[in-house]
Amino acid sequence: MSTKLNWEGIYPAVLTPFTKDGEIDFEMFAKNTEAQIKAGVHGIILAGTLGEASALETEEKFELLKFAKTITGGRIPVILNLSENTTRNAVNYAKKAKELGADGLMLLPPMRYKADNCEVVEYFKAVASATDLPILIYNNPVDYGIHVTLEMFDELITYPTIQAVKESTRDLANVTRMINRFGKRIKILGGVDTICLETLMLGADGLVAGLVDAFPNETMAMYNYVKSGDYDKAVAIYRWFMPLLELDIHPKLIQYIKLAASAEGISNPYVRAPRLELHGEEADRINKIITDGIANRPVLD
Repeated sequence: MSTKLNWEGIYPAVLTPFTKDGEIDFEMFAKNTEAQIKAGVHGIILAGTLGEASALETEEKFELLKFAKTITGGRIPVILNLSENTTRNAVNYAKKAKELGADGLMLLPPMRYKADNCEVVEYFKAVASATDLPILIYNNPVDYGIHVTLEMFDELITYPTIQAVKESTRDLANVTRMINRFGKRIKILGGVDTICLETLMLGADGLVAGLVDAFPNETMAMYNYVKSGDYDKAVAIYRWFMPLLELDIHPKLIQYIKLAASAEGISNPYVRAPRLELHGEEADRINKIITDGIANRPVLD
């Protein structure tokens, strides 16, 4: 294991567990992180969507980073997500992340303001110029309303720190377009759980995954089967996984995946307001998907 980032493999967008009182549950965070490392993941990404970035204070993100660096002890890279409103903050936080030992950054376009293509490119360039940390660009026009186009990447590849993309356009053809245009210059990590196998089969270098937070062993097995050419075994896991993977594409993905990870003993269900825990019919329905999946989980080699 190493902290050197090559942007290949499985990178969980890890949960931020909370106590019932709404404080970060560092003990549970450590438990989940150890489960990920034991399964063989290639790095973790902190304070993304699943990490409830929008509900974390900036200092809490830095506390998570420091804690993650301590408990991982150099075994895997620790990547911090930046989802900021201003270029100044993004640049300053990138520098701070470096000081605190981050091994890389995931970078979203500017938040709240719907920047045009030129503004987005200049934003990315500013951060890329301010740090020597490797950067993963998050391309998710479905949820964030900004599409990082091929033409925008034409400009961004002149910055050596920009090395990879989290491909969440939900357009599988875009994987092939990226490879045709840029070869291996930009590594591709699939970012949508429900098309993760297809993304890998088309040549993506890995995944930034969600349900791996609850099921790291099955996620790693599927990935390893693809890489070894055991496609039938990969497909078998994927078919079992699909009802669970669909929890990742719902507005309440955080509550759903926390519930799944709680069922596996590596999280708890608590979220920060305005999010609320699940109750009633919705909780029963999601719990049934989870318990059915656990009851029928595949036997791994």
